Amino acid sequence: MAAPKSRLGRGLGGLIANAVPAAKAAADAKPAVHAPSAAPHAAAPAPATPGFLEVPVHFIEPSPSQARKEISPEHLNELAESIRSEGLLQPIVVRKHGDKYQLIAGERRWRAYQMLKIKTIPARLVEASNASAAVLGLIENLQREGLNPIEEAYGYASLIRDFNLTQEAAAERVGRGRPSVANALRLLNLDAELQGYVAKGILSVGHAKVLLGVEDAAQRAVLARRVIEEGRSVRETEKLVQAKKAGASVPAGSTSVSRNVPPAEAAAVEGIQKKLTSYLGARVALKHTPKRGTIVIEYLGNDDLQRILEKLGVEA
Repeated sequence: MAAPKSRLGRGLGGLIANAVPAAKAAADAKPAVHAPSAAPHAAAPAPATPGFLEVPVHFIEPSPSQARKEISPEHLNELAESIRSEGLLQPIVVRKHGDKYQLIAGERRWRAYQMLKIKTIPARLVEASNASAAVLGLIENLQREGLNPIEEAYGYASLIRDFNLTQEAAAERVGRGRPSVANALRLLNLDAELQGYVAKGILSVGHAKVLLGVEDAAQRAVLARRVIEEGRSVRETEKLVQAKKAGASVPAGSTSVSRNVPPAEAAAVEGIQKKLTSYLGARVALKHTPKRGTIVIEYLGNDDLQRILEKLGVEA
């Protein structure tokens, strides 16, 4: 029976093997498990298992192409405890960078060693271009499923932007299909608020893709807050977006204030509009003059109107 293929094409191991090793004669050597030791270590890298180095932790710097933006302190503590008790099962991967070493793969392991105050860490040294290093780092994160959808999207965007790759080329480098990369990149069209919801898992990627059907960013944000507040499914979110596109409501515009209203009063009116929008989970527009004004509340169909009436304490 043929061995199963990695879900990311060649996989991290294959790509590292294809990089130029610092010690070619030991390209196939396997490192022994590294058990942390409290004893002091030398200040300069010293050969461990052939093909690998014991690199001083303070000689290593993170990669500027690192896709991961957040590392959970809880997960980092768990990894540190695992290393303390079981040792390091997989060395990090680095390349020479001036007088130091730059991480290609293994930032969490490196940070765990810093937490444990261990002086050196087992590392495989390879020669890799900037583009290859960025690809290897992204693939390692993808294979370990440690990136949230927004980090993954920014990782692809970095490959395309920084190394002048097409979507097709970027997808091929990481072993993903072009549609998968294209769909991930679409998430970057969301504003920062909604990207935050997706990154934290408050909104799913399915919800985000549906919400991207609403072109107006302000309306999209209102819908997203409502979906979260009401626990709407992706299917229900689709219905909301379809109703929005169909214009099944009175259009609400931005705040309108007459010219003779003092700036402080105009600012207060705008603040009231934002509070009403947030409270009702619907877009609200205020038209204000010193003597009279109107409030326009946008709703999406009969169910949405009923919801707003209940919020206002009005019986239908």
